[in-house]
Amino acid sequence: MTRQRQIILEELQKDYSHPTASVVYLKVRRRLPHISLGTVYRNLEILSEQGLIKKLELSGTQKRFDGTLSEHYHVRCFKCGRISDVSMETLTALDEKLSEMCDYEIIGHRLEFIGLCPKCKKNKKHAHKTKTTTPISPGNIS
Repeated sequence: MTRQRQIILEELQKDYSHPTASVVYLKVRRRLPHISLGTVYRNLEILSEQGLIKKLELSGTQKRFDGTLSEHYHVRCFKCGRISDVSMETLTALDEKLSEMCDYEIIGHRLEFIGLCPKCKKNKKHAHKTKTTTPISPGNIS
């Protein structure tokens, strides 16, 4: 474990936003000003291969990285792209059922929920309430 790799790991484990490599790079640069983006990318891949972090390849997004190793699901906001952990028990019975139905040896699954985050949901409601409309009456129909 190199010093650079250790700092990348520490920064990722403090961040629960599931950052991209670019965001990790910006955080690491505060501690290692001369580190390159390429070095951060390479070390994130190595940490992922070693099982010390998770690489998230969710639909429609850049690769994200997760310092939480316990099995868990994610929810992604379809509006702003925010990714959050979902606190629910993983569905291990799903893996077993699929194993019974096909010739594959199932080693796990990925489940991504898609929704609207609280901030985007609030903005949507606010936008809806402030929208001005002209009431339709017989006098303004042309």
